[in-house]
Amino acid sequence: MKELVVISGKGGTGKTSIVASFAALAENKLLADCDVDAADLHLVLAPEVRHREEFVGGKVARIEPEKCAACGNCADVCEFDAIALDGPPSESVEKTYRVDPIACEGCSVCTRVCPTDAVRFEDTVSGEWFVSDTRHGPMVHAKLGVAAENSGKLVTLVRKEARRLADEKGLDLIIADGAPGIGCPVIASIAGATLVLVVTEPTLSGLHDLERVCDLTAHFGAKTAVCVNKWDLNPEVTGRIERGAETKNVPALGRVRYDSAVTSAQIGGFSVVEIDGGPAAEDIRVLWQRVAARL
Repeated sequence: MKELVVISGKGGTGKTSIVASFAALAENKLLADCDVDAADLHLVLAPEVRHREEFVGGKVARIEPEKCAACGNCADVCEFDAIALDGPPSESVEKTYRVDPIACEGCSVCTRVCPTDAVRFEDTVSGEWFVSDTRHGPMVHAKLGVAAENSGKLVTLVRKEARRLADEKGLDLIIADGAPGIGCPVIASIAGATLVLVVTEPTLSGLHDLERVCDLTAHFGAKTAVCVNKWDLNPEVTGRIERGAETKNVPALGRVRYDSAVTSAQIGGFSVVEIDGGPAAEDIRVLWQRVAARL
C-alpha cells in the first residue's frame, strides 16, 4: 500500500484544493484528512458519516467540592493558573477550589499535593474521528475540540484507521491532506509515507517555510517533492523556490497557475478538475501524472 501525504510550510497555500483534485483523479484510493486542527477537506468532498467515535486525547484535573478543604496547595503548585478559589461551597468552607479544564495542561502535580485526596485526574474527550463515504471513495477524518491538544495523537489515529480500512477494502493508495507547518501534527502526518508533496506559494514567506519543512522531511528520511501553487503571480520567487528545493535534493514536480475557477469550484463544493478545463485544472492533471509516477 502506498501513501501520499500533501503538506505545506504554512497554511493557505492551496494544499487542500490540490488534495481534493487528486481525489477526483486517482483510482483505487482512500482519503485521509490529517489536518485535524483545522480540517476542511470535508467542505469540498461532502462526506456522509457512517462511523463516529470520540477521541480521548489526554487527562485533566477535577476537584471534588465535597472533599476540598480550600487549603490552596493545588493553586500554589499550578504553573498554568488553571486553579481558582471560585468553586461551590462545601460543608466545611464557603468556597472551594475549581480547575479550569481549558487552562489545565494535565501535568497532575495538583493531585500529589492535595491532603484530602479531592483532586481527580480524569480522561478528557478532545475531539471526534469519522469514517465516511464521499463521491471519490472512503475517507477517514477528524475534528479536534476547541482549545484541545494532542493533535499529533489524533493524526496518528486517523492514519492508522485509514491504513486498516484501505487494507480491508483492497485499496492500494492513501491520499492524505497533512497538517501545515513543522510541528507535531506534521511529523505524525509524514512518518512512514511513500511520498510527501510540499505545496508552497511564490512569496518570501513561502520560500522560508518551504526550507524549514524540507529540512524536517529530510530529518525523518521522507521522500519529498514540491510544487508551486499560483506560480505565475511571482515567477522570480518561483524560480528561487525551485532552485532552492533542488539544492536539497527535492524535485519540483509542477507549477499550478493562478485561476479564479478554483475559488468558483470550491464555492460549489467541487474540486477544480471536476468542473473546469482551465489552466489550473490542466496544471493539476499534469502534476498528478508526475506524482503518480513517483509513487
